[in-house]
Amino acid sequence: MTDIPINLVFEDALSEAVLKQMLKQSQRPFSVGQCLNQRGYGKIKKIISGLNYAAKGMPYLVLTDLDNAECPLVIISEWLTQPKHPNLLFRIAVKEVEAWLLAHRAGFAQFLGISVDLIPGDADRIPDPKQLLINLAKKSKKRNLREAIVPPPNSTAKIGKDYNGQLIEFVNKSWQVASAQTNSPSLERAMNALINFQPTWEN
Repeated sequence: MTDIPINLVFEDALSEAVLKQMLKQSQRPFSVGQCLNQRGYGKIKKIISGLNYAAKGMPYLVLTDLDNAECPLVIISEWLTQPKHPNLLFRIAVKEVEAWLLAHRAGFAQFLGISVDLIPGDADRIPDPKQLLINLAKKSKKRNLREAIVPPPNSTAKIGKDYNGQLIEFVNKSWQVASAQTNSPSLERAMNALINFQPTWEN
């Protein structure tokens, strides 16, 4: 089986961990090259046309959050001025990558030590996944997780001091895409794109 080379482009370290797990759990022979952390969507928006051109010679997997945009198609049509190259896998987490973690309801409930009933069934419809995740962490009986994920009282910080670290550990050790995608259509579409991907090489 021939390796499929692919470069990754993402908003933050948590998104990187998610993409790598998706590639691993796709059971396809992906071989990751460059990992480009753009620290937010703004830079991805600036370079997406260049990535689309570069995809002629090397596949790229790009992940950004929907955030407040109307729908994924709006982002794709606004950001990409040229037709999308088949080697550019441009995926959008609805509404944020945190929703994809919450979508593995049983796994995330076990991670926090909370009731699975507290986690909504349709992750893509959660209005603010990051805030919900923090609110759920407040209910955790695990003090180390509460202190890591939840911002300190009276702090201006939006997330706790080891928010990414703890969530990356969950992704690497416990997150199951097959379970999560049943509660997240955007994750299911992204996984299907990876499973069915065939690189196109231009002469």
